[in-house]
Amino acid sequence: MKDELKYLTGFGCELFSEDTRCPGALPVGQNNPQKCPYNLYAEQLSGTAFTVPRNQNKRSWLYRIKPSVVHKPFKVFNRAYDNESYDWNKTYPNPNQLRWKTFDVPSRQDPEVDFIKGLHTLCGAGDPRMRQGVAIHMYLCNASMKDRAFYNADGDFLIVPQLGALQITTEFGKMRCEPNEICVIQQGMRFSVTVFGPSRGYILEVFDNHFQLPDLGPIGANGLASPRDFQTPVAWYEDLETDYEIVCKYQGKLFVADQDHSPFDVVAWHGNYVPYKYDLDKFMVINSVSFDHCDPSIFTVLTCPTNKPGTAAADFVIFPPRWSVQEHTFRPPYYHRNCMSEFMGLIKGRYEAKENGFSAGGASLHSVMTPHGPDKQCFEAATKNELKPERIGDGMQAFMFETSYSMAVTEWASKFCNKLDDAYYECWQDLRKNFEPIAVDSLNARNY
Repeated sequence: MKDELKYLTGFGCELFSEDTRCPGALPVGQNNPQKCPYNLYAEQLSGTAFTVPRNQNKRSWLYRIKPSVVHKPFKVFNRAYDNESYDWNKTYPNPNQLRWKTFDVPSRQDPEVDFIKGLHTLCGAGDPRMRQGVAIHMYLCNASMKDRAFYNADGDFLIVPQLGALQITTEFGKMRCEPNEICVIQQGMRFSVTVFGPSRGYILEVFDNHFQLPDLGPIGANGLASPRDFQTPVAWYEDLETDYEIVCKYQGKLFVADQDHSPFDVVAWHGNYVPYKYDLDKFMVINSVSFDHCDPSIFTVLTCPTNKPGTAAADFVIFPPRWSVQEHTFRPPYYHRNCMSEFMGLIKGRYEAKENGFSAGGASLHSVMTPHGPDKQCFEAATKNELKPERIGDGMQAFMFETSYSMAVTEWASKFCNKLDDAYYECWQDLRKNFEPIAVDSLNARNY
């Protein structure tokens, strides 16, 4: 099936989208008439409190064949497949630079593992019960979800495919998400994932708020990610009476309820609380044309703010192909200690500051105030190369989940996945002392 998507016209503001599969299915002049067209049920999905300011209010009205309340009681999901963890105190804190090699995916010959069973938590902080914090997951799967839908009561999922495309069916319609695209499934939205072979990707989960476009400030009206490039599904429904499982993630645990019909029975909808996708190739890079190295915040695609101005619960940042043109400047990322936690992943290619060891489908974590930066090979090349305009990152796409929270690493990520690179620290050990005090003293004498 060819994807049917439409572009959002007011991403991050109060402008609304609407769509229907049946003429006249959307009520005119009100949201909840006494009797809906086609004898549908009206149901509101609220993503914010009713009383938040108008320009922050997020909700959508769904007109469906049966309301989503028609299901049997939730029970604990099969815990043999529960690889998610929000018990951040279960492992001892680790301030070291951490790197994981490419995570293994189940092959076609292995037992079937769908998107839900393939979720593995790497790190995080906070508490979904308090609606504050983040979590980072990998999905490692080889099978499609069959007669099963999933929703996250704890927060939003920002999904970054790395291996294999995802065909995602939501209550709002279908969308296909390829590697080098991202999609966001917001809190409470029911969805099902179809894969086409072994599949791997990254997930950033936020509890605090919802993702939005960053303010542009002095950049002006254009640059970074444009609202017109975000797409959301058009209405699609199935009138299907069959046994269906609804899997819910609630307070960090998985539960399942049975129902006798498909949850994807929304005939029409309107609102500004929707799932959406974005093609990372459409990001308009802002970069330095004079000197020094701009902070990575200039590469922010989406941000999830906290109540503290300018401080994010999470930023989604990319490092796309671009021109490097700074004069008299060390051009790669500078050596750095940060009050934020920086989790990096690689979708494809070789990352400029770590061409060896940092692999696609792997990851790294540089925790609060833990120093990091280019390896020896990158440093020495960057201090000797002729500074002329050059392309960086062709065929490469790296990204960063940056958060103001101090992250804890799970047992699975530190012990059970067997992908932690114990030799990561060695990439900096051969950085030698280049200090030349005599030459500096002579320079000072000449200058003064």
